[in-house]
Amino acid sequence: MADIRVLIVEDDPFIAMDIESAVAEQLGDGVELIVVESVAEARRMTTKQFACALLDIDVVGGKTFDVASTLQETGTPFAFVSGSAPHEVPTALRGVRFLRKPFSTREVAAFVKSAVGSPRLKALQG
Repeated sequence: MADIRVLIVEDDPFIAMDIESAVAEQLGDGVELIVVESVAEARRMTTKQFACALLDIDVVGGKTFDVASTLQETGTPFAFVSGSAPHEVPTALRGVRFLRKPFSTREVAAFVKSAVGSPRLKALQG
């Protein structure tokens, strides 16, 4: 089992692969990436512990705002990675990091690194 688990909610397989690649490059072998493409799958995943999450807003089955609210309540760091406009995000979630598509993989990696925390990352890299 990996030391760090990251949830990725994205319904476009090519974008999901880009995000996976950016996260894996940043965190190496110590990361487990869980990729789901629907709101229903994402809801089921919120019962598990994650170091952080990256959420597209519009995925199969609707918008991920209720998933985001659950992550916020549990203290799980997350960012929206979306082509939607930031003003579409409900007021309660507007303080969340928003990476607009097309995103740079550097932005994704920087978010994940900050969410996971540098000391923990250094410990993993040995």
